[in-house]
Amino acid sequence: MSDSLKLVAFCGSLRKASFNRLSLQAFIERLPAGTSVQTIEIGDWPLYDADVQAKGFPDKVQAAQKAMLEADGVVLVSPEYNYGISGVLKNAIDWLSRMTPQPFATKPTALFGASMGLLGTARAQYQLRQTLVFLDGRPLNKPEVMIGQAQNKFVDGKLADETTGKMLADLGAALALAVRQSKAAAAVK
Repeated sequence: MSDSLKLVAFCGSLRKASFNRLSLQAFIERLPAGTSVQTIEIGDWPLYDADVQAKGFPDKVQAAQKAMLEADGVVLVSPEYNYGISGVLKNAIDWLSRMTPQPFATKPTALFGASMGLLGTARAQYQLRQTLVFLDGRPLNKPEVMIGQAQNKFVDGKLADETTGKMLADLGAALALAVRQSKAAAAVK
C-alpha cells in the first residue's frame, strides 16, 4: 500500500491572512511526508438554491466533488461565528451534500479552527461533527484541535506556538492513520 496521502481542504474563512488560513498552512507544513493537499476556495460559490441546482450544479461545485472523490481524506477548518460554523463553509457543505455520489460519505475528516476566544471554535466543531454524522462522514475523534486566543499564537503570519504546532502535527498523523485504516478496510471488502 502506498504511503502517499491525498487530501482536500476547505477553509471557512475568506480573509487571506485569517487565523484559520494561517492555521491551515501550519497544518499542511506539519503533514507526514508524501502528503499532497488541494485547497478548495469556496468564497465565490453561489448561495445554495434548489432552483439553481435544478439547472445544473455550478462548475466549481462539480470540481470540488471530483477532487473530494479522488482524495483520501478531507480537512475542514472553520472560524466560529455566533457559536456556529461560518456561513461560507456551511454553504459549500450544503451544495456538496446534494451531489451524487455524495463526497463526504466514509471520508476520514480532520476538523480544526482558530478563534480569538478561549474556546477556540469548540461549538463550531461540534456543529460540523453533527453535520458529518448526517453525511456519513468520518470525523476524527482525537485529537481535537481548538486553537483559542489565536492572536497570541502567530507572529508575522507564522504559527509561533509550539504546543499548537504539535497538536496540528498529531492531527495530521491521526488523519494519515485513519486513511490507511480506511484503505485497508476497503481492500478487504
